[in-house]
Amino acid sequence: MLHPAIRLRHLTSFVEVARSGSVGRAAAALSISQPAVSKTMRELEAILAVSLFDRSKRGAALTPFGAIFLRHAEVGLAALRRGVEEMGEAAAPNARPVRIGALPTVSARLLPRAVGRYMGEGLGASPRIVTGPNDVLMRQLREGALDLVVGRMGEAAEMIDLAFEHLYSERIVLVARPNHPLVEAALFDAGQLRHYEMLLPPPGSVIRPTVDRLVLSARLPRPRGVVETVSLAFGRAYVRASDAVWLISEGVVLADLKDGTLRALPIDNAETLGPVGITMRVAAEPAPAVASFLAQLRAAAGVIREGGG
Repeated sequence: MLHPAIRLRHLTSFVEVARSGSVGRAAAALSISQPAVSKTMRELEAILAVSLFDRSKRGAALTPFGAIFLRHAEVGLAALRRGVEEMGEAAAPNARPVRIGALPTVSARLLPRAVGRYMGEGLGASPRIVTGPNDVLMRQLREGALDLVVGRMGEAAEMIDLAFEHLYSERIVLVARPNHPLVEAALFDAGQLRHYEMLLPPPGSVIRPTVDRLVLSARLPRPRGVVETVSLAFGRAYVRASDAVWLISEGVVLADLKDGTLRALPIDNAETLGPVGITMRVAAEPAPAVASFLAQLRAAAGVIREGGG
């Protein structure tokens, strides 16, 4: 624990005296008087209850205690300077943006909440949301073009050299418009799906393997036609305007399900529960603005875990 009596002037004066080997040269470098530096060193030694300098020798020679304290004082001052620099960088209007790869499952639920919270902090680093197929986003993350990717966890082979932080879990749902014949039917018959088009995530998308397993385990029939898409805007518009049904992550359409513009069909989706979270490079040390955005992601995910939507 840092002694409450130690001040920044104690550390800066001590490090300068130790580096220059002279109280006089340290005073000149710090633009203060030599007696002021000497007084500050006596105060520091009194606080620490040790001698930091061997006054029997010419100049300012460090004692063994002084050599130990110097190493830590230099590290502490360097960290403090870097903290001030990073704070300034994060607050600057031209700060480098926080580059976020967003998979569809979080674009309509988690991410808007996290971005809203982050924007309220007033940092200069703007969030830059990049969408695309999972393999493309993961490649950009590895290359350093993205700071993080948010969405469902990829397959094990895709996660080499990457770290995943689990935030919450969600299922795959099958949805249709409210007045769809299968919604209005007195008894749902999955076999009737063969008469309708089905929207599916394309091969290579992060949820496609889970969707394929669901089709097999629920024994869903081959639909009349298939449209492959990761476009949320297209999927939502097409399903609302047609008899097509849509297999998609629940988070994508949760607001639609709540307001009744889409309805979930009663298929057994218990085995589709999958982790949603943050993927980052293993060795990456997040910049301050990125760390701030990560904190807001975790806070927003906490609301979702507690049933807040």
